Amino acid sequence: MGKMVFVSGADRGVGLALTSVWLSKGHTVFAGQYAKDTQGLTELRQRYGERVHIVQLDVSSDESVAGAVSSVSDRAGQLDLLFNNAAILGDIQAKMTDMLNYTEMMDVFNVNTLGSLRMSRSFMPLLMKSETKMIVNISSEAGSISNCYRDSWYAYCMSKAALNMQSKLIHNGMKPLGGRVLVMHPGWVQTYMQGKLDAGAELTPEQSASSITRVVEEKLAQDPTLAECEYVDYKGAAMSW
Repeated sequence: MGKMVFVSGADRGVGLALTSVWLSKGHTVFAGQYAKDTQGLTELRQRYGERVHIVQLDVSSDESVAGAVSSVSDRAGQLDLLFNNAAILGDIQAKMTDMLNYTEMMDVFNVNTLGSLRMSRSFMPLLMKSETKMIVNISSEAGSISNCYRDSWYAYCMSKAALNMQSKLIHNGMKPLGGRVLVMHPGWVQTYMQGKLDAGAELTPEQSASSITRVVEEKLAQDPTLAECEYVDYKGAAMSW
């Protein structure tokens, strides 16, 4: 029987590709849409019909997240798998000797860190009704403190490091109840996060999503009571926190 899956940031890139992959496997996907008009989701709706539900979603808004929960509740009695994928980049150029835009940093944190927290907390009642009870937080190698090499990217790196800590905290609360959180670096992907297509990246969104899905399916086959909060890349290799 197919699972009920929610993907935030499903407008394009990895989120859209994850939506497509899980639909192709026979699951039902609630696709969180931030933009008002996204061709990719429209095409998936035409192809898969009622198995894809497009949900207007701004993870930085309490009201919007509550509306997304209501949309899922109206159509499903539970949620098996939550992909917290929505993220923004912010300024990646400014160094400590430059002016730093703290207001923009707060916006990045509100999406990348608090956005996933809003989603996880708000969907927890539906997740707890499932046998799967899994949250997949799409993080980044930029969130690794031990492997940090940059001297800029302040908002993005700090927000992803905070996301990693958040993931561990949530996992600690879910594990006794049979749930778990998996933290994943999607690889260097050809996305539009910098405002234009990063054509030099090594992975297409489809390649990243397919690999992420394979790792998630492997984790789902394991005993959840033994699961730790892992931080891995799209191939399943352990990342350094």
